[in-house]
Amino acid sequence: MTRLERQVTICNKLGLHARAATKLAILASEFDAEITIVQGQKQASAASVLGLLMLETGMGKTITLLGEGQDADAALDAICALVDAKFDEAS
Repeated sequence: MTRLERQVTICNKLGLHARAATKLAILASEFDAEITIVQGQKQASAASVLGLLMLETGMGKTITLLGEGQDADAALDAICALVDAKFDEAS
């Protein structure tokens, strides 16, 4: 099984806060794939809200998405789109 990797920069003002982390975790769990988010020395499952919050990812930080599984490519596309859309937040 191939492992896919993408990088995306957090561009919303509040970073990966509780509401954004929840949206990301719900989205990640919709796919048949294991998605891991890496920021610096820390990493977490994209399906774990608490894990995502522990990354302490703020505006301007670049995160690496690692995906394995049948839907990994589609999952990474969807997560990148969510991040690029600033988690559908106004600012």
